[in-house]
Amino acid sequence: MTDDAATLADFVVVSGAPDAEELAAVTAVLAGVLDELAAERGRQSHGGQSAWQRTQRSVRGTLTPGAGQWRGFAG
Repeated sequence: MTDDAATLADFVVVSGAPDAEELAAVTAVLAGVLDELAAERGRQSHGGQSAWQRTQRSVRGTLTPGAGQWRGFAG
């Protein structure tokens, strides 16, 4: 498959008969929107921890057994 054929297969016109200039305009707009979405997604992924990572943090410190420390549940 050539690059031209792959480009033509990326989307399908379901109604109307656009000429080459109109198809080029639609392609340019869609490419711009996809570039913006990719850039936005890239900015969001570098913003620190995700919500999933924040929910996985420990709620309390570890319990260490020993003299004067927590030893178990006595009920």
